[in-house]
Amino acid sequence: MSDHASTETHTGSAVATPDRAVRVERRRGSSDDPSLRRDLADLGFSTTAVRRTELVFLGGCFDDDGLQRVLDVLVAEPLDTVLTVDTSPETGAEVTVVEVARRAGVTDPAAAELVRAANRLGVAVDRAASGTRLELVDLLDADGRRPSTEVLAELSGRLFANPVVEQWAAGTVEPGFVHATHRADATRPGPGAAVVAVRSLDSDGLAALNRERGLALDPEELDAIRTWCVGEARDLTDVELETLAQTWSEHCSHKTFRAQVIADDGRPVEPLLRQLQHATEAIAAPWVVSAFVGNAGIVELHPGERIAVKVETHNHPSAVEPFGGANTGVGGVIRDVLAAPAQPIALTDILCFGPADTDPRTLPAGVLSPRRIEAGVVSGVADYGNKMGVPTIAGAVLYDPGYTANPLVFCGCIGRVHRGADALDGPHPGDRVLVIGGPTGRDGIRGATFSSMTMDATTGSVAGASVQIGDPIVEKLVTDALAELADRPDPLFTALTDCGAGGLASAVGEMADGVGARIDLRLAPRKYPGLAAWEVWLSEAQERMVLAVHPSRTDEVISVCRRHGVTVADLGAFSGDGRLVVRDGTEVVLDLPTSFLHHGRPTRRMIASMPVPDRSPRVERTLPGDVGQLLLSLLAHPNIASKAAIIHRYDHEVLGATIVRPLTGAEADGPSDGTVLARPVDTHGLAVGIGVNPWFGVHDPLRMAHSVVDEAIRNVVAAGADPDRIALLDNFSWGDPRRPSTLGALAAAVQGCCEAAVAHGAPFVSGKDSLNNEYLGADGQRHAIPPTLVITAVAGVPDADRTVTSDCKRAGNLIFLTGRTSNELRGSHFDMVMGIDGGGDVPAADDDAPRRYRAIHAAMRAGLVAAAHDCAEGGLAVALAEMAIGGRLGIDAELTGDPLVALFSESNGRLLLEVAPGDAEAVRSMIAHPVTPVGTVTDGSSVHISVGDVTVACTIDELRHAWQGNGA
Repeated sequence: MSDHASTETHTGSAVATPDRAVRVERRRGSSDDPSLRRDLADLGFSTTAVRRTELVFLGGCFDDDGLQRVLDVLVAEPLDTVLTVDTSPETGAEVTVVEVARRAGVTDPAAAELVRAANRLGVAVDRAASGTRLELVDLLDADGRRPSTEVLAELSGRLFANPVVEQWAAGTVEPGFVHATHRADATRPGPGAAVVAVRSLDSDGLAALNRERGLALDPEELDAIRTWCVGEARDLTDVELETLAQTWSEHCSHKTFRAQVIADDGRPVEPLLRQLQHATEAIAAPWVVSAFVGNAGIVELHPGERIAVKVETHNHPSAVEPFGGANTGVGGVIRDVLAAPAQPIALTDILCFGPADTDPRTLPAGVLSPRRIEAGVVSGVADYGNKMGVPTIAGAVLYDPGYTANPLVFCGCIGRVHRGADALDGPHPGDRVLVIGGPTGRDGIRGATFSSMTMDATTGSVAGASVQIGDPIVEKLVTDALAELADRPDPLFTALTDCGAGGLASAVGEMADGVGARIDLRLAPRKYPGLAAWEVWLSEAQERMVLAVHPSRTDEVISVCRRHGVTVADLGAFSGDGRLVVRDGTEVVLDLPTSFLHHGRPTRRMIASMPVPDRSPRVERTLPGDVGQLLLSLLAHPNIASKAAIIHRYDHEVLGATIVRPLTGAEADGPSDGTVLARPVDTHGLAVGIGVNPWFGVHDPLRMAHSVVDEAIRNVVAAGADPDRIALLDNFSWGDPRRPSTLGALAAAVQGCCEAAVAHGAPFVSGKDSLNNEYLGADGQRHAIPPTLVITAVAGVPDADRTVTSDCKRAGNLIFLTGRTSNELRGSHFDMVMGIDGGGDVPAADDDAPRRYRAIHAAMRAGLVAAAHDCAEGGLAVALAEMAIGGRLGIDAELTGDPLVALFSESNGRLLLEVAPGDAEAVRSMIAHPVTPVGTVTDGSSVHISVGDVTVACTIDELRHAWQGNGA
């Protein structure tokens, strides 16, 4: 038994039995759960305490001595663990007990590791599962009654468990593991392929098939499949049909971004993806190595060091199972970078949720509460990144009612490209198809098509298998193995990709395009028996990569993988005949030409109703009487307030290279703009910045795109990055593009992206679109999320010793505003806090910004800028307050013009600079007009801003408490 841990053992006889199962209750320290009590209160229930106990279920052939060894070494923990074995949960009139466990087949990494570790101890544990017991003391409804069985079931589904991946019981729950006798025969096949009659179906029949199987195909695509079948004089197997649906899905083929689009006035619109590619080609940055090709963009911002960058979306999975969705979003984007091939060095996350104070009783059927979604998503991001040992260094968190039923989760990864990347020229005919990493299970079935659908009340039940559960420790082992295979002049494989959306079907299918392959699914490692062939082929079970390996090097690859503890299986070979042929043992379950699989999808033809934004001068705004209180309310708004509670869940220091952190200043609790990683070998660095503002997009998507590109670039420039070495990534999360107005807004946003990129000379190198982000509301109507464009800027920092942070540095220094402030408050946080739409303009592009940013960077290189902070949400007043909060220094500022505009406009292109008095003239001459002196840093304890006859005066403590969530 570990020191200071106590065990109460009630196991009965010490005689070993052929097979036994035990339950272990593990309680750590204080087990009360005030968060769950608060959630219950929101639903009208009261409870005096919620006690949470961990459950561990063990099964196998072991005696009491063996069990005790497992408990002592693997389950008990020092200081605060109390274990109880084989007892039934205590219940009474005042205690309601609910137990929760994962469903059979759902990935349970902790349990799997417990089995492995027990076996290494010599104890024959062959199955394990984890769970939770909740003891709700004095649980009563609003009328003082204990909940009925039906009400308790409803509470369990809403608060205690996620029905997609978990089961629950009032009292004792049965563990959700697969029995050992089945696990020992995990390769035992399931049903073979079934033939799906396609040729005989009319349009209605095809539509019914589309709905029944969740294919998410367009009518034209279904007709193309039927036509092909008629020409081939055969129907499809279920494996073939599901493969076509996955390959042709919006998620995988980006068919809207490749579509032929016609504006509602008859004018053709250049395909959206081509617009982005043409913008990058027009910029012709010589340091772009690869853009819009493969799994990630690749740039060489500093000579001799190539960087792979990618940002993915995991919206639908995170809505259904927040932890698993976000967890595997991080794992998936890391694998995109591994496929470059590169070593992950940093992560980003941009999260969009419904308001935390949403009344759960108003939620549409089947929708989790925003607070629960946020808790699960943040935990999922933290779990994966922290266990992988990769720092999460940048991101954003947004709140809007439009995200309540359809949260957005953007996961990004940056990696240093391995030496052998240029030598990868496969796959070649004859190369073996090796899959490495985790085994295949039922998790992730139809994930690509699921992500192409609209969310509704049935989503959780019909798409439960579309949500994967990650195992970051396995991915860490895969990462280490790939580094040994790839970080050499002659890598041990000729090509690789990850098993993402579509699993083996996507990975092998894409690699085989134009080459062909022969695969035997019977050789794929499986978590449990009974999987049908199409399930093995389409499963998106995590932590798997597919490699093309010359036959002469197969043994060496297998040896490396096994040395790192990574499972490897040889599934077949690339054939050279252009056909993808998949067997399940002796049965051929798929035989398709890759030309039809990848190039047979008919191009979408779509109508776009282009937006006509209201840019009239109508303005209906007035300042409230207490402008200081307004500033505090802005600082306390969830979109502006400190995200420290989330940031501190992530390890942003691991690897020891983060020199500008997400939080900065005298107490390391002020906001950073961009974040910076240092290179390990010289003084160069890498900056990361984020731009996102959906509220502008509601009114003017083109200007919104200009704004968020400018914001991302502004953030990295503020940190010391070179404006001439910036690469951009675009991520569009939009509604249903088959609605002409929605497509028109998307087209306008793409146009704005391209215009802004060319203006700044910052090329796009990678992107991702996540469409159909809509849900069925409580009113029975479909609703789209706000049009959300995330821009990530990755930039070179020439001198990491010259980075700049946002916090005020020294009393007596001057503060300058660079850029122009205009009457641009449409979509602003002023309007949001005031609860109005005052009309007028969304901020326009600042044509002088690119030149100004280059001049600011030159001043930074010369050591003339002590601090820099961008003006964004909340305007100049918020930016000044944040500089003071970070530095714990006061500011005296005097502005000119309309007080409301001067204080709260969110015009683009503006940076606040802190400059020593002796450097002021040099800075002003370098940057030129407009550079406006606005104030002075003081050693006082307050911020004082005057504009005409309007005065704002708040203490730094008041500002800090508002921004950090301690009350406005």
